[in-house]
Amino acid sequence: MSVDLPVPAESHLSVARRVLSLEAEALSLLTDALDHRFEAAVEALAGATGRVVVSGMGKSGHVGRKIAATMASTGTPAMFVHPGEASHGDLGMILAGDVVLALSNSGETQELSDLVAHTRRFGLTLVAIIGRAESSLARDADVALVLPAAAEACPMGLAPTTSTTMQMALGDALAVALLTRRGFTPADFRMFHPGGKLGAQLMRVEQLMHSDMPLAAPAMRMDQALVAMTAGRFGCLGIVEEGRLAGIITDGDLRRALKSGGDLLARDAASVMTRGVRTARPDMLAAEALRLMNERSITALFVVDAQGAPVGILHIHDLLRIGVA
Repeated sequence: MSVDLPVPAESHLSVARRVLSLEAEALSLLTDALDHRFEAAVEALAGATGRVVVSGMGKSGHVGRKIAATMASTGTPAMFVHPGEASHGDLGMILAGDVVLALSNSGETQELSDLVAHTRRFGLTLVAIIGRAESSLARDADVALVLPAAAEACPMGLAPTTSTTMQMALGDALAVALLTRRGFTPADFRMFHPGGKLGAQLMRVEQLMHSDMPLAAPAMRMDQALVAMTAGRFGCLGIVEEGRLAGIITDGDLRRALKSGGDLLARDAASVMTRGVRTARPDMLAAEALRLMNERSITALFVVDAQGAPVGILHIHDLLRIGVA
């Protein structure tokens, strides 16, 4: 027996577009609503001598976990404490010097009451992200970041959608403002992201390069240069003059030399090499080195020091091996 399913009054695509449009409008309202209280919140969070303790119930709690994770990975020590567990012993995790960041759209979340009371009892700074300026949490907070009034994307106006999007975006804004304030660098970022593709992209060239480079002098005959080039297994040969990398010979250079006529093997390396070669620095990020290779459609980069002396060579296979390319 077949069952007739109800025909949706609105297509899935139109629903999706309506949701995204509503949430985009809400983010625009949030952008315009930012004022001195955001500056005060950043200063309060940056002033923590301990950790930023993030808390929230329900969907606000899920958003809070993400905010805590983002802050922790970008140089602001942070942790999430569930408000229900806080009332049953986890308040002991919140210490002097910590700053509490509480999320509640209504500002009246009962489960947060013990945690809020704890901050007032021990003089801890309380920053709140809330949806109602007249709420209890707004009154108790040292800094209250009030979300602008915006309709939830849920057609019933019940499921947290637009409000949690604004919470998430505001949390990202706080985290990025904090990392900017701290002068957080890619090197710092790698310290907290050693694994996966992200960690690989943040590796330095000096960690991947080979020190056994195929090198030759400008006066070397090409019959000898070809032997050195083949032995290097990188598909190229660096030409060093007065201690500096003066040029490079690649397969492309060999083809052009053969087309020009004459006895290639009797020529010297200087007459075949390409000058103005693109190089990498030892402290360059692996991701940046990959970009240089892609721009020039090359598979290897010589690595030179500040004086232009070759110190290593990096091959595309090295980047493939760690998952960057």
